[in-house]
Parts: sequence; C-alpha cells; structure tokens
Amino acid sequence: MAKGTQPAGGGGAASTQKKSSGHKKDLTGRQKAAIFLVTLGSEISSEIFKHLREDEIETLTFEIARLDSVNSEDRDRVLQEFQELMMAQDFITSGGIEYARELLEKSLGSQKAVDIINRLTSSLQVRPFDFIRRTDPTHLLNFIQQEHPQTIALILAYLEPAKASIILSSLPHEIQSDVAKRIAIMDRTSPEVLREVERVLEKKLSTLSSEDYTAAGGVESIVEILNLVDRSTEKSIIENLEEEDPELAEDIKKRMFVFEDIVMLDDRAIQKVMREVDTSELAKALKSVDTEVQDKIFRNMSKRAATLLKEDMEYMGPIRMKDVEESQQKIVSIIRKLEEQGEIVVARAGEDELVV
Repeated sequence: MAKGTQPAGGGGAASTQKKSSGHKKDLTGRQKAAIFLVTLGSEISSEIFKHLREDEIETLTFEIARLDSVNSEDRDRVLQEFQELMMAQDFITSGGIEYARELLEKSLGSQKAVDIINRLTSSLQVRPFDFIRRTDPTHLLNFIQQEHPQTIALILAYLEPAKASIILSSLPHEIQSDVAKRIAIMDRTSPEVLREVERVLEKKLSTLSSEDYTAAGGVESIVEILNLVDRSTEKSIIENLEEEDPELAEDIKKRMFVFEDIVMLDDRAIQKVMREVDTSELAKALKSVDTEVQDKIFRNMSKRAATLLKEDMEYMGPIRMKDVEESQQKIVSIIRKLEEQGEIVVARAGEDELVV
C-alpha cells in the first residue's frame, strides 16, 4: 500500500514544485513602477511623486497598496530592467538611437537590445527635439532665427517654457507675434514633418524622431511662455495678435492671469481692485477657491466688510460652477484693465515684486 501510494504522492509534489519554481509572473508596467518605488523607500519615492501628475500618483498609490509583499526575484527583475533602460537612455542621449542599439547589442545581445529600444521609444515616448533641450538658448537662437516662423514655432513648442521664453524674447521683433500665434494654433504634428525639421538640424546636432503623433503647442503652451517673457515683449506680442487675430489674443489674455493669481498682488493693489468689484460678484468668485485666496481678500477689507462678505457667501448656498467662473473672469478683467491703465503693475519674470 505504502509502496503503491508513494510514487503518486511524491510525483505530485515534485510536479507541483517544478511548476512553481519554473513559473515567472508577468508584471504590468504599473506593478513594476510600484515595486520600484517600494524598493527605493519612502523618502526617495516621495521626491519622485513631486514630479508626477495627480492621476499618476493616485494610480501608483493604488498599486503600492495592492502589493502584499515583494519577493526578491521580482525586485531584482525590476531593478535590472530599470538599469538597462537607463543605460539605453544614456546611450541615446550620447549618440542617438542607432548608436544606442549598437552598444546594447554588444553588451546584451541583438534581441535584448531591440526590446529595450522599442520599450524606450514607445513606452517612454522619446520626444522629438530632445537633443535641443540640452542646448544653450543663446546658441539655439543663433541656429534657428533664420528659419521659417513655423519651424521656430514647432521647435519652441517642444522646449521647456523657461527656455522657449528666452528665445522668443530674443527673436526679431517683426516675427515674435507670428511665432507666438503659430504656437497657439498648433495642434498635432506628423512624424514626417518632425523628421524633416530634425533633418535640417542634423549636421550640427544629434537627432531623434518618434513614430507617434505627439501633441505640442496650443494656447496653454504660448501662455506659459508669455508668462515668463519680459513685460515689453509680452505687450508687443499681444498688441500684434489683437490686430491679426482678436479672438485668439483675447483667449490668451484670459489665461495669462487666472483668478487664483490674485495672491501674487500686494495689499495696496488688492485694495484698488476691490474698489472696482461688486460685492455680489466677489462673493460668487470666492466660493470655489482655497483659503489662501480667500484670506488674501479678507485681510484687505475692514472687519465689518469681511464679515458681511463671509455671510453673503454662506447664505448664497450652492451655485453653478459656470457662474463662479464668470464672476472670477470679471474680476480678472478688472485687474488687467487696471494694469493696462497703469494703476497697478503685475511683475513678470525677472522683474521686481508688484509696484503700485
């Protein structure tokens, strides 16, 4: 009996053990990211979170919460993959995709190299003009200022706003508003056009291209750039746009100073603005903002006026977000009008604090 049953029992155990040891769990990208963050520890992970969008933080937090434990095999696999991707990214940065593929093939083999390169270019979305981001703005200005305004707009749309603002401010006055307009109305650019523009630059700089259609430009992009240029450049561009495309100019102006930016004004400027604002509009405008904005307003009112305003907000009850936004926009328009009239001066990048 024992002799007959032992092989079955032993065989079953051996089979289960073999199956268990040979099985390799496939991890999703989110799971890998969660394991990586857990491995790094809370202090470093918290610094990484500062650079992520809110929805990305929520997704990763959810994945981390779902991790029961991280076994050493999964941890090592994730760290190894991260090291390989970073090594490949360094190679791409140094000499382009083909250079990276050649070095990776020598160290990891052909198939592994292809897998890593594909993962970088599709999952990590290597963006066009990545090489330009490492170029000094002054050198880049000399290199592109003779290009067509559409080409300049395309390049600036892919740059960080701070660097793009330096270049836009330094462009010849007659093409600044043209370039700004082209950035604002830009939507998506085909890979063929991106490759063609990159080809113009390839004699002096390394080139990358993405096979995906990538979004860049738009009104938000030019607003970010204009918020960083000096006041005279901004004023000149807006005035030219008002002549060429009044609707676009108005859209840009509306977004350049949002209601929450009121906290950047000093007390005397706030008081000047409040004298122009209807109390009922102010009560509606303050309904959905954080306490920092509310406190800024309350501090610049008499105690009695502040108390009455708080009561108005409380008794007003729920109101439509559309009505709140309309009231906020009316107040923003008053701020811009006072600025244009010289009653207040809103500081721009590189300028002193607001002066009244």
